[in-house]
Amino acid sequence: MEIVAKILIAVVALEHLYILWMEMFAWETKGKEVFKSALPPEMFKLTKGLAANQGLYNGFLAAGLLWSFCIEDSKWQSNIALFFLGCVAVAGIYGSLSAKKIFFVQALPAILAIIVVLLK
Repeated sequence: MEIVAKILIAVVALEHLYILWMEMFAWETKGKEVFKSALPPEMFKLTKGLAANQGLYNGFLAAGLLWSFCIEDSKWQSNIALFFLGCVAVAGIYGSLSAKKIFFVQALPAILAIIVVLLK
């Protein structure tokens, strides 16, 4: 169960590193592809700074999850992972109020990871 928990935590962290990259560095290219139904094309240049700020926050979530791998005490490792997974889950649930897909892409992987961490 320990290995499954670490894999799920890593998947969530990698997803948020990808979001960081897209929102901070590829908003007008990849971001435009991903969010084509949410924003008109001319809005990507105008919202580049806002997207970069969101990307930075996603990077903090990824950093916290990756940090949990560096903690030797298993209880604290779990606590830190649960905190950051909880942040991801809450953000994904909130985001899903306006875009249902966000629940499955962001919240569900974090919720699954939370369950596995709690069961290990």
